[in-house]
Amino acid sequence: MRHGSFKVVCLFLLMCIAVFSASAAQRLESRVLEMFNGDSEFVWQTTASRFATQTAEMSFPRTAFVEAWPLAAFGSNRDGSRVLRSFGINGRFDRRGHNWIDVFPTSADGSDTPIEIPIPGRVRSLDMWVWGSNHHLSIDVYLRDQNGMIHIVRLGDLNFRGWRNLQVNVPASVSQPVRTLPREGGASFVKFRIWTHPNERVNDFFVYFKQFKAITDVFEAYFDGYELANPRVVQELWADVN
Repeated sequence: MRHGSFKVVCLFLLMCIAVFSASAAQRLESRVLEMFNGDSEFVWQTTASRFATQTAEMSFPRTAFVEAWPLAAFGSNRDGSRVLRSFGINGRFDRRGHNWIDVFPTSADGSDTPIEIPIPGRVRSLDMWVWGSNHHLSIDVYLRDQNGMIHIVRLGDLNFRGWRNLQVNVPASVSQPVRTLPREGGASFVKFRIWTHPNERVNDFFVYFKQFKAITDVFEAYFDGYELANPRVVQELWADVN
């Protein structure tokens, strides 16, 4: 009886060690992908579906960096010690329906070429501060996995008033672990897509973005020759080889 109890205790301890090791082998960090302050390395552009309003005076959607931000995240900034802005989108369509507006980063070299934002490590969740005007809208995040496949993750609905921090867990279907070396791959951000509900009025609405972040696991096991797993190091070492 005692021998059996001892085996049970040993088995329990081994299970505890396994669980602890699995949980310890990660390093979760919060990484800001874009502050939407108007001073990053990206130029943010928009495009819209076919019924976006176009007049002789202006075309929609319109965008601007405005001096507004969520007080819950950044305070009042009464002394003006920081330059705080958010990215605003003004949408308008000629008819109701499943209209959409894409918001995506482009190169700052003036070419308007869409680029993707790499997410370090293995992303676990995404969050962003969004200002809603209580219109029935929703917002999706487009991610590209290590195999080049696009995944659409619903960040949230925007039928609320004021600022709210929208959060979403990244599903396991987004392939991120990289088995081979160098450690290329991982997920990258492609774009946001704002949808209008088919019954919502779309003659004029506003949405604002601030501080897009990722919670990501940046744990890497060290081994002899670890530096050769870094794609940047490999590119430098082989730069002059024909």
